[in-house]
Formats: sequence, C-alpha cells, structure tokens
Amino acid sequence: MIIERTENPQWLSNAYLIADEGGGTGVLIDGNDDVGPLLERGEGEGIEITHILITHPHLDHVAGLAEAQKRLGGVPMVAHPEAAAELDLDIDIEQTLADGEKLRTGGLEIEAISTPGHAAGHVAFLVNGSDLFTADVLFKGTVGGTMAPGASGFEDLKASVLKLLELPEETAVHPGHREPTTIGAERASNPFVRIWRGEAETGDEQVTVWGRPATLKLWAPDYDGGNKAWIVFADDGTEAIVGGSQVERG
Repeated sequence: MIIERTENPQWLSNAYLIADEGGGTGVLIDGNDDVGPLLERGEGEGIEITHILITHPHLDHVAGLAEAQKRLGGVPMVAHPEAAAELDLDIDIEQTLADGEKLRTGGLEIEAISTPGHAAGHVAFLVNGSDLFTADVLFKGTVGGTMAPGASGFEDLKASVLKLLELPEETAVHPGHREPTTIGAERASNPFVRIWRGEAETGDEQVTVWGRPATLKLWAPDYDGGNKAWIVFADDGTEAIVGGSQVERG
C-alpha cells in the first residue's frame, strides 16, 4: 500500500494520498492547502483517485479540496453526516459514512470510525485494517483539543481516544498534524492515555484560562512544540483540553 503525506508549514496539518499500488486505485484523506504533490504523485504513478475523504470540517483539514476535486474530474467527496452539514458551500458532499460503515475502492477497504470530541462529526478512517488516519483526535504523544468551533466536548474526546486504543498495538497511526505513531506507542507513553488508563495521576495546580479559574490536571507536550493542557473550570466544573498558550500559570 502507498501512503504519501504532505504537511502544511503554517498549520502543520497533514493531507494524505493512499493507494493500493502503483497504477492502481487511491483516495485522498483531508486537505491542507498543499495537496498538489499528492495529485502529482497519483498522476505520475497512474493511480486512479476515486474519492476524497474528509475527517472533519475545520479549515486546516479541508483547504484546497474543492480545487483538487475539479482537477480529479469531480470525484465524490465523503464525510460523516454531521461533518457534511458543517462544511462550506464550495465543498459538496456526495456520500456520507457513519460509524462502522465501509467504503471499498480497488484494493482498499476503508472503515469510518466515529470519533467526536474535537468536532461533533469527526471520524477516523481505518484502511485495510492496518493504517488509521486519526486527524485531530489522537496524535503522537498528545490528543485533540475540545474547545474549537463545533467541538462536542471532553467526554466525547476521551471516549474516542480510548475507543481507538482498542485496535491492535501494531496499527499505524497517521494523525492530522505532524508525524505518525502506533497504537502501541500511544498506549505506552501518551500522557493523556496513561492517566485515562489508570496508569498515572492527575495534578491539582491552580491556573487561569480565558480569565476563568481552573485546575490543571495535566500539562503535556503538544505536536507543535508547545504544550497542551487538561483543565477543569472552577465555576461550572467543565473539563476541557486546550492549548498551553491559553493557560496562565503561577
């Protein structure tokens, strides 16, 4: 199987070309305003790209897809029904995939796994049972935030991550930002996962987030070289995962 990735230098978001083989059949997963090299490889190797799959509707994961669709002759775009309802008008979803539904094209079998939290209609795509495209739910060493527009919240995100961790440890994880990892590596060392699996304790540092007092349960590295924080707001008890830049410590 061919897996080719581009990474937008500003957003650090990934777009992917997946194909069964050179001269075979493939799909795009997400857009990052830098899908040109993926299309060029497809053209150069005679790969017929039959579908464009969208994990969730945020701009850094759909930018450039309308243009890619035109270049590919109008191949169908595919997303979860909830994500389809949130996408901009220039992206027309011809097919939807809900949790557990599969798309088969050429030698690829692609299963949609519902993974809300970062976005209500977020899905991960499991390709041929071996490669998992997680977008903004699970990354190398960290997890997705829960305060972005359209987010469905902390409990959804936690449940989604733990659901993905039930896959075999050798499953390759291709996230929506930065480099790949594996299910086994995230079980062993992801600080959020270790706490959620009962293998580590939370903290109790008092901080401020957007002017609201909060308890910092975890301060961990993020994919962009910064930090990510798991916090609980004092005023209403809401739990959230936010970027470290939003947290005032000390």
